[in-house]
Amino acid sequence: MLLDAALGEPHWVWSRLPHPAVLMGRVIGWADARFNQGGMRRIKGIGVMLVLGCAALLLGGALQALGPVVEVIVVAILIAQRSLVEHVQAVAQGLRGDLAKGRAAVAMIVSRDTGTMDESAVARAAIESAAENMSDGVVAPLFWYAIAGLPGLLLYKITNTADSMIGYRTPRHEAFGWAAARFDDFLNLIPARGTAFLMALTHGGLRDWRGIVADAGLHRSPNAGWPEAAMARALGIALSGPRAYDGRMQDFPFVNPSARKPLLAQDIDAALRVLWAVWAAVLCLGVILALL
Repeated sequence: MLLDAALGEPHWVWSRLPHPAVLMGRVIGWADARFNQGGMRRIKGIGVMLVLGCAALLLGGALQALGPVVEVIVVAILIAQRSLVEHVQAVAQGLRGDLAKGRAAVAMIVSRDTGTMDESAVARAAIESAAENMSDGVVAPLFWYAIAGLPGLLLYKITNTADSMIGYRTPRHEAFGWAAARFDDFLNLIPARGTAFLMALTHGGLRDWRGIVADAGLHRSPNAGWPEAAMARALGIALSGPRAYDGRMQDFPFVNPSARKPLLAQDIDAALRVLWAVWAAVLCLGVILALL
């Protein structure tokens, strides 16, 4: 965690070598092009995830056998605190320049339509992405590493990458990506709730926990609603709500709907402080587990 926070993803390394996440994406992209056609697409998708999962477990075991130095490097590469902070921070910096720069920066981290967003919508999208990716990119990888070492970490990463590429309810991927989406939901059940718990614990204790639980149930995702609801309560703002995908406006309910809705770049700054507080809490837990 300390290596990742200090170094992030050094450009001089990843401009010369493909990042492991990029390699995972290439494999999943190949499988999508090769097998997502014809009949029995759900069965094919299940088979692809079984093969990818077994390969991840075997590769994780082989890497772990190479010793603690390799293990530390792999873990530091596959968690994304510094990268997450930098991408979200770029949105705040862009908004302080002009709205177009903010839209361009947030388009790098969300899949919704950004071309017509106002300042508040850009800030809300960045904060939601920050909350969700704190769980997906930091807490969940570390949780599965703590549970099952490098095999657990690589299994989580390949599943989460597959979900981000093919786990959508679109005509092309609804059947083929079903297994990736469902397995990703399962692997994130505990980390998403743990992230929300740590956000609440580090920002006013657990007095808002009942509200967080209620708000999480309003979200369209079984997991993403938890860190978003906790982030909304920690900052005293409303998140989620209506947004457009592929030119179609979707009327999603707000999370923490009675709170402030107009958001600014300063709210993104506050969200980044929440991320670092949760990071510190996870680091403390890791030290305690190591000592025990």
